[in-house]
Amino acid sequence: MLAKGTLYVCATPIGNLGDITLRVLDTLREADLIAAEDTRHSQKLLQHYRINTHMTSYHEHNEKKKSLELVEKLKTGQTIALISDAGLPGISDPGCEVIRLCLAENIPVDVLPGPNAALTALVLSGMPTEHFAFHGFLPAATGVREKSLEQLANLPQTQIFYEAPHRLVATLRGISEYFGERDVVVVRELTKLHQQVHKGTVQELIETFELTAPRGECCIVIAPYVPVKPVGGPEEWCQEVKEGINRGLSKKDAMKEVARRYGIRKSEVYQVYEKEGLPGLPS
Repeated sequence: MLAKGTLYVCATPIGNLGDITLRVLDTLREADLIAAEDTRHSQKLLQHYRINTHMTSYHEHNEKKKSLELVEKLKTGQTIALISDAGLPGISDPGCEVIRLCLAENIPVDVLPGPNAALTALVLSGMPTEHFAFHGFLPAATGVREKSLEQLANLPQTQIFYEAPHRLVATLRGISEYFGERDVVVVRELTKLHQQVHKGTVQELIETFELTAPRGECCIVIAPYVPVKPVGGPEEWCQEVKEGINRGLSKKDAMKEVARRYGIRKSEVYQVYEKEGLPGLPS
């Protein structure tokens, strides 16, 4: 039996409808109201399990206003189940705002665990799981995205990102530029019929998805940064950049090529040039 005036944060399937707990099903049936990220999407889940509880929309565009409304309902003793389209609300999905307000008002909140795409992808990837960092979706704006990647490049733990299929190749290129050549796993369509796990270096996966455009939401899992002592030094790096430019490469591509060859980041090549004051490079 549900406790009156409680917000129940419920994890829902990330693909396979069978991946839902009995406790979540009972809560969805017994709640006075279900706050759903997309009521049309969630209706399929409710119909599958013959649940008729009334729903209201709760998404990123009405989150602040709707959170206030939900808190008022909770104060009257109603029980509310909060769900997102897939996974656990609050993890790259709406939910944090209403939870924050509830805690501030001493309204009981309970979390019903279940499916999570990031952890599922992490375990499936075979990457180290002792320490990891989850970043959700990278910023859409190019400049902000590049700055984020540069700041994350040297983290010594496995890293996990979410990404939309139409931005996957661009994101992998950014990872290649700032992280260097590193092992990566891209998992698509988690728990669904056409689930796929793609393993390889960043460049290998870029080539894979340039040939065949990805479909479905993706999780990117990146191997931890391991410091290596590069062969060669600043003079060699810059000399090879100049040679690349003489072969017709742009300065950016020449730096990228040298960074990949020496197992370092492009930004390191550029920073060394700036610091050492080595001979100028054509643009």
